[in-house]
Amino acid sequence: MNLTTVRTRFAPSPTGFMHVGNLRTALYEYLIAKSAGGSFVLRIEDTDQDRLVDGATDIIYRTL
Repeated sequence: MNLTTVRTRFAPSPTGFMHVGNLRTALYEYLIAKSAGGSFVLRIEDTDQDRLVDGATDIIYRTL
């Protein structure tokens, strides 16, 4: 990877379910990366273990 390669990311927390705002952000990041010939990364922010919702990570993957 060189310094001009575009890489965007979407980093939802699995503390709840996906909503329209999440989807909009993910779509924008995906389109920016693809239009520049770059890559889109999904990063699950699972640092808040106290509020973790069982199955939320799977729902995020399936929704996207």
